[in-house]
Amino acid sequence: MRKPITLRLLNAEEQQALRAGLRSSSSFTVRRCQILLASQRGQHARQIAEPLHCGDQTVRNVLHAFNMRGQAALEPRSRVPHQLPPAIFDAARRERLRELLHQSPRTFGYPTSVWTLPLAAQLAYAQGITPRQVSGEAIRQALLHLRVSWKRANHWITSPDSHYARKKNSAHG
Repeated sequence: MRKPITLRLLNAEEQQALRAGLRSSSSFTVRRCQILLASQRGQHARQIAEPLHCGDQTVRNVLHAFNMRGQAALEPRSRVPHQLPPAIFDAARRERLRELLHQSPRTFGYPTSVWTLPLAAQLAYAQGITPRQVSGEAIRQALLHLRVSWKRANHWITSPDSHYARKKNSAHG
């Protein structure tokens, strides 16, 4: 069994900050102060977690954070990722995507003449435009960068009959 995590000894300034934190308008700060003060009284993670309706791992995380960062652990940190994922579509790939979408899907062996975002994503990967399979939303975002608005295609009924337009108009007239 592992040794339970304990809170390091607090100086007077830290104790005062924890007591003041109990009156904070931030529920995050109040909860953390409650956890830390309970730990200072000698309670274990499970004993602290139960009345606060949180997990005992949450208590351990708070103790680790305070032991590492001190009073800075009483304030929430940014939830923004430290590193943004690399952009799949650089300018050259977006232009290749534009060229691809100016052709009919039938050119590539698909049984439709209408592009859909998932179909464009599938073919972009197959043609090597993207290094991995992307979502239709990624294609839509790339098109936005190109200032191309994407609308769902309308399916129009057509016929190879040379008199189709005349027949269609007389049927509706």
